[in-house]
Amino acid sequence: MKFTFIVTLCLISVLSMAQIPKGFKPLFNGKNLKGWHASRTTHQGTTPNFYVEDGAIVASQEPFGQGGILLTNQSFRDFELYMEIKIDSFSNGGIFLRSNEGGAAYQIELVLPGNTGNLLGERIPVSTPGKADKLNEVWKAGDWNSFRIRMTGQVPLITLWINDVEMYSVQQTKNDFIAQATEGMLALQCHWTAVYSPAASGGMPLSSWVPGARHRYKNIAIKKL
Repeated sequence: MKFTFIVTLCLISVLSMAQIPKGFKPLFNGKNLKGWHASRTTHQGTTPNFYVEDGAIVASQEPFGQGGILLTNQSFRDFELYMEIKIDSFSNGGIFLRSNEGGAAYQIELVLPGNTGNLLGERIPVSTPGKADKLNEVWKAGDWNSFRIRMTGQVPLITLWINDVEMYSVQQTKNDFIAQATEGMLALQCHWTAVYSPAASGGMPLSSWVPGARHRYKNIAIKKL
C-alpha cells in the first residue's frame, strides 16, 4: 500500500511537470510561495490573499479589501512565460509583465465576464493595446486554460497565445515606462475590492469579486530569450 502511494505521488508529479513546455524553467514549485513575494507597497491593498492549494497558487477576495500583487523575486527582460489558469466568473485580476515593486507594468487582464486576455497598462499608459478577439472560440469555461506570453525588445513586442491559439502580437511604438525600464518582475494581481456590490440589474461591477470566487495558477514557467 505504501509503495503504491509513493508511485501515485510520483506519477502525479510527472504528469504536472509534463505540461510545462520543453525548455521552460519552473517559477512555482507547486508547494509554497518560495521565489515570490507580496508587493511591499500599497498597490491594490497591502495584504493580498495568495496561498497554495492542490498544487496551484490561489488568489481570492476573502475578506474583501485584501487585494494586492504577488511578484517574482527575479526580474526578467526578454522571455516567454507559460502558465495554466482557472478563473471563476465575476472576478478581476491580471498578469503583470516587467513590473516594478509598485505594480507599474504591462498587464494581461483576467476578468470574467469582461476583458480576459486584453493587453493594457497598470499605472502606465500603453501605446498599443491588444484585444483577445478570438477568446470565445478557445476559452474553456470553468476549466484550466493555458497562457503563453512572449515579450521582447526595449520597445516591447508582446504576443499572447491562449490554448495554443494566437490572440495578438502587438508592437509598442515606445517604451511606456517612465524610466524606459527594460526588465522587471512578473506578478499576479488580485484586484482590490472593498465590498461585494451587486448592481441593480443583478449583475455586478467588473471590479468586484463574487463571494467564493478564485483565481488559480499552476505550471508557471519561463524561458529566457
